[in-house]
Amino acid sequence: MRNFLAFRRMITPIIIQILFWVGVVACIVGGLFMMTVGAAYYGKGAGFLPGLAVLILGPLVVRVYCEILIVIFRINESLTDIRNNTARTP
Repeated sequence: MRNFLAFRRMITPIIIQILFWVGVVACIVGGLFMMTVGAAYYGKGAGFLPGLAVLILGPLVVRVYCEILIVIFRINESLTDIRNNTARTP
């Protein structure tokens, strides 16, 4: 608990994982919505193809973005480990 209150332990990677799954669900729902409502409102191809693109590429883009954020936090953890190891060495 002490590391948590002193901001030595990060909780943001856990939050990023939650946001990833929220983003995936949002892409799936948005893509299906675009495919059905967009096709009915604008015509057959006008909403279906962009909706299919969101359905397929959306989760991929969300994954890449979340991985970039996780890498930043892993770099921070690695630098903290290096600092702690060099501080112990006489």
